[in-house]
Amino acid sequence: MPGRPARARLAAGVLAAGLGALALTGCGSSAAAPAGAATETATTTASPAPTGGPLVMSASTPVRVQIPSIGVDSELMDLGLQDDGTMQVPAEGFPAGWFTEAPTPGELGPAVLAGHVDWGGSPGVFSELRDVVVGDEITVLREDSSTAVFRVVEVGQYPKDAFPTAAVYGDLDHAGLRVITCGGDFDHAAHSYLDNTVVFADLVATG
Repeated sequence: MPGRPARARLAAGVLAAGLGALALTGCGSSAAAPAGAATETATTTASPAPTGGPLVMSASTPVRVQIPSIGVDSELMDLGLQDDGTMQVPAEGFPAGWFTEAPTPGELGPAVLAGHVDWGGSPGVFSELRDVVVGDEITVLREDSSTAVFRVVEVGQYPKDAFPTAAVYGDLDHAGLRVITCGGDFDHAAHSYLDNTVVFADLVATG
């Protein structure tokens, strides 16, 4: 769709700081305690199944995300850019959000969803995201009544100062999805988790 590659380039270019904002202000309120133990730092990967060509969909705003393996079934709110160029984060532990400066899920390029791991001492929408494994499916329901089904191809945990900005926001030759929350140890002094958990997935089916 016209304009979408520019959005992807914008995301790749300006959001190195944006995910810092997710890590600093999007990992629970200032009074939040860690929802669970620290996760492993290993990254698991798998190659997507070969296809006859990239599967892509036309633009349509996402309205719900489902990750059956961890019991996620959440509405999606819009997440834009703040005045300082950083990505907005959901105001509370639920729901998850879709970054509106990236492609819509199913379009060519990397769609980006983000949500809290906890909030105010209670589990957030992505409290179990660390338990997603390669091969799990993520379904996004869209405003035009279509569905985009993604298969997880990589799960990683990254220190905030080594966030893989290009891999998350950079241009793709296929329809991809990135799901982001906080992870790792909780820094009580900073009221923040030290890492981000990122799930990478590729579009494998539409409905």
